[in-house]
Amino acid sequence: MHYVSAPPRCKDVFRAFLVENADFDGMFEIPLIKTSNLLPDKLITFSKAISSKDYDFWVCFYEHDEAINRFWKDPKKYLPMLKKFRGIISPDYSLYFDMPFAQQIESTYKGRALGFWLQDNGIEVIPNVRWGDRRSFELACMGVERDKTIAIGTHGCIKTVDDKKRFIAGFDYVVEKLQPKTVIVYGRDPDKIFNITQMRGIRILPFESEFSKSHKKGGL
Repeated sequence: MHYVSAPPRCKDVFRAFLVENADFDGMFEIPLIKTSNLLPDKLITFSKAISSKDYDFWVCFYEHDEAINRFWKDPKKYLPMLKKFRGIISPDYSLYFDMPFAQQIESTYKGRALGFWLQDNGIEVIPNVRWGDRRSFELACMGVERDKTIAIGTHGCIKTVDDKKRFIAGFDYVVEKLQPKTVIVYGRDPDKIFNITQMRGIRILPFESEFSKSHKKGGL
């Protein structure tokens, strides 16, 4: 299924242009991203990428939703800048376990729509996969190809015992459903969570978060 953009005289408040050429996946019609066959050597957050002169990075969006919303509100403004980098990890909107499911669907849709649009404009894209509670496990896999690479963020997701249980349950579901060859992990990658995955022959590609880097610089 394809959707068309808004008529010329209508203001496109829903950002329909983002998915004008998209295919859609699942009952919630999440835009499908064709996963890049390339892998990142270095990651830089979107906020830092805006002022960076070093383009030998992949851009990721593991930061507050407010930063991502700058991109959502005016994606065309940032397209020339993002094209200079090697690729992007699709935007990571928050999915909290106690968030209404309608909002979890919206967060997933917006991240995939932006990722698809960047890809449609010639940028290498790897899909970010994010889940909240069990209701969103299947949703998290929509719009993502099997047997490819996925990216996940762990910062703030494994603070407590309950957080870890929810994270592991979701991660196990995603791995079983998508059978990824490589999992990019932004943030902590505890052995207890990822050892079993590696034993199954799945490559774990870890990247330290900006939060961890800043605390190291501060001597913490």
